[in-house]
Amino acid sequence: MAVHCKGRREEAERVSSQIEESCVLMADVRIQADAEAMVGEVLKRWRRLDVLVNNAGITRERLLLKTTELDFDDILNTNLKGPFHLMRAAGHAMMVQKSGHIINISSYAGIKGTAGLSAYSASKAGLIGLTKTAARELIGYNIMVNAVLPGYMLTDMGADSSEMAREMARAEGLVPDFSLPDRAAEFICSLAESSGISGQVFNLDSRII
Repeated sequence: MAVHCKGRREEAERVSSQIEESCVLMADVRIQADAEAMVGEVLKRWRRLDVLVNNAGITRERLLLKTTELDFDDILNTNLKGPFHLMRAAGHAMMVQKSGHIINISSYAGIKGTAGLSAYSASKAGLIGLTKTAARELIGYNIMVNAVLPGYMLTDMGADSSEMAREMARAEGLVPDFSLPDRAAEFICSLAESSGISGQVFNLDSRII
């Protein structure tokens, strides 16, 4: 397994140390050459690529009228263009082996929209559209493509959000608990091992979509 990071390599190394036969690969997924080089390194080490999980994401909590063009571009380039680059690179390898599973980590905000997250919501909505289109295009090669909405988590991104955003997420859920990364990871691993499921969007918390 390859664990990707753009920075914070020490944290990535700690994750990798808990996984047998894993390594850390650094890349800026916003750059096509970096994405292609990372996929190439995976193929060099393992000679195949079975699962791609697109999980890189950033956000900035600002109202639409206060979101700058730079903010918008940074978020779209990471959250949408990054997965696009990796799906293209991984898709070619999976087409050759006639199997594979691509799992894109989107967001509830990409379906319902969230005040203060215009660029983030747009990027995650775009990722859902990209997921459904790729699912149609790649099914002939036995490649599954799905999206997962992991729910509101108190990860670095979630913890940095405003108190209003956290309370809104809690109020919208039928169950007043935030999502847990471990549960999301378990679901993603289970989905990666499944077959016959493609083009779907899985919501992992109790907010109704």
